[in-house]
Amino acid sequence: MNGSAVVWLAVAVSSVLLVGALRRTRPRTGGEQPRLLDLSEAAFLTGGPGGVVDTALVALLGDGRLTAGGPGIVQARPGAPAADTAERAVLRACGQAPSGWLYQVRYAAMRDPAVQEVGDGLAARGLLAAPGRGRGVRLWAVVQAAVCGVLLLLSLPLVLFTLAVSGGGVSVPFALLVGAVVGAVCARRAARRVTPQGRRALRAMRALYVGDGSPQAQTALFGLRTLRDPYLGPLLIPAARQARLAAAQHRAQAGRSRSGSGDGGSDGCGSSGAEAVPVVWCAGSADSGGGSGCGSSGDSGWGGSGCGSSGGSSCSGSSGSSCSGSSSSCSSSSSSS
Repeated sequence: MNGSAVVWLAVAVSSVLLVGALRRTRPRTGGEQPRLLDLSEAAFLTGGPGGVVDTALVALLGDGRLTAGGPGIVQARPGAPAADTAERAVLRACGQAPSGWLYQVRYAAMRDPAVQEVGDGLAARGLLAAPGRGRGVRLWAVVQAAVCGVLLLLSLPLVLFTLAVSGGGVSVPFALLVGAVVGAVCARRAARRVTPQGRRALRAMRALYVGDGSPQAQTALFGLRTLRDPYLGPLLIPAARQARLAAAQHRAQAGRSRSGSGDGGSDGCGSSGAEAVPVVWCAGSADSGGGSGCGSSGDSGWGGSGCGSSGGSSCSGSSGSSCSGSSSSCSSSSSSS
């Protein structure tokens, strides 16, 4: 067996096993047609916990149950009712956010167990892959793509030299090219949170609301990028950006705590890891493939808008810190409307 045959065999075996492993990581659904129960589920598929909270914020700010008292500052109307669990999570976070900063409200509400459980329900029905699922397969795919790509680049000068000397008879190492392409495609698919069934269900929900141009429906189905409201857009888009920064800071703090303590560290919210409930769902996008979440790299918005630290309580039940600072409520904001 010559060297070319060995390369083909190695690439073929690795690629076949890789594709099989990738298929096994995909959640299985029943025989029924996949469907979403409400806009909160659609928002989770579109933007993860952040999408659910953004949809609730659009509804609450739109009808005055939340009011903006200054740039990035909100407060809840006393006794404001909540239409669903996501809105309750937002109002609960608002009552505990220091100074009423909207990004802190958004961040704490994303970590609320009621919002996180939306992802659990979708995963249980096979519409969403659970966090961490497929991580090993993705690493395998990345390694295969990288190794094949590097070997391909290294082999090209030798191939060109041999062609120039012999005038033919040497084939370009297509096996390495195939291995690199298969690895890259599998890595991308392994990074997706939303399954094919989930994407079909989201398309069906978008078709159902095709005539609904309300900011709430558009935010749930397509994310903040479609929000054109001159009042809500300037409030929510910067808040989402600031929440991403807060997530990155808490991840860094949690990493330093874990490396320094050696016993699991803290969750980035000031509570011990042993007492914390892990935050697993962080962010996501169906259209672009769904990033891997929790701040890790991906090909969508999931990775950047997430909850931040691995591990950690919802922090909405801690002393009003919303994971971001001192405790004071939204209603105590000095810049109320």
